[in-house]
Amino acid sequence: MTLPSATPGQIIIARHGEPDLDRYQVMDWRGYERWWAQYDLTGLKAGQIPPEALCSQARQARTVFASTLPRAIETARACVGERELVIDPVFVEAPLPPPPWPGRFKARTWGVYARCAWWMGCARGRETRQQAEMRARQAAARLVEASSEGPVALFAHGWFNRMLRPALRAQGWRCVVDGRDDYWSWRRYERR
Repeated sequence: MTLPSATPGQIIIARHGEPDLDRYQVMDWRGYERWWAQYDLTGLKAGQIPPEALCSQARQARTVFASTLPRAIETARACVGERELVIDPVFVEAPLPPPPWPGRFKARTWGVYARCAWWMGCARGRETRQQAEMRARQAAARLVEASSEGPVALFAHGWFNRMLRPALRAQGWRCVVDGRDDYWSWRRYERR
């Protein structure tokens, strides 16, 4: 895919690479809580090569942001090397508190259950959906402000990146390159 060069006002939002943790491990809901805590401390699985299209876009960014979590920082480093990163907790993934349900499931299955339950209001003392949506609006405003000085790249997380979409649309931005939601995926936004 041939992409035009980045220009001022563009925002690249990328999802991190694949973390070095087994998503097929079977556990109960308490085990998933421990698994998720470990996930937040885990970096990337070795041997991954970032897509050149993402690296090319990110290298053109005037400002490169990353969440505070290792998987996001390592993804940014894989794409832009030792450039200065603006590391900010406003970009951290929305929480995934599992519902206290019976049964043992794979971590990836618990992730779906936890996201659905959280979306419906089961935050279990953690950041609520409404609080995360407010944080997404703050994060989008931060990206928009930085984009006034040139292209911006953000390395963050799958669900929180999704939450940025309506926040950016509400501020007059549109997605012009949609790379989906897989590991190493990215989207490019431009002002309408």
